[in-house]
Amino acid sequence: MTAPVEMRELSEVECLDLLRTEPVGRLVFTEKALPAIRPVNYVLDGRDVIIRTSADSWASRVAGNVVAFEVDHIDNTSHTGWSVVLLGTATVITDIDTLVRVTDFRDRPWAPGHRDQYLRIQPGQLTGRRLSFTPA
Repeated sequence: MTAPVEMRELSEVECLDLLRTEPVGRLVFTEKALPAIRPVNYVLDGRDVIIRTSADSWASRVAGNVVAFEVDHIDNTSHTGWSVVLLGTATVITDIDTLVRVTDFRDRPWAPGHRDQYLRIQPGQLTGRRLSFTPA
């Protein structure tokens, strides 16, 4: 007999705690009037998502636009997991004090190449859901 499962909404604190557990998320934006999704490494700066990228990439076209950012973790064996979605505006970080604070050379991007531009996504909306077994 299969245990019953429940889907529950997560609090903002739970969403932020879960965002800190994964190194890769998906940035969702519009490119040439079509949806585009890019897997990216990220770090959190308070509630903000920071993405390190190259200035001549798609990232320069994202700045100033509303984007979505999604992170999840799925357990294929137990059919449980969680998903966090952040909606906000992407901006290029130019303030030197902020750049120094968010640059951690231990958290290098996985993609090859020079990554000297930083995007900040400030959440206008932060939501999450967890699918788990209900206690007996």
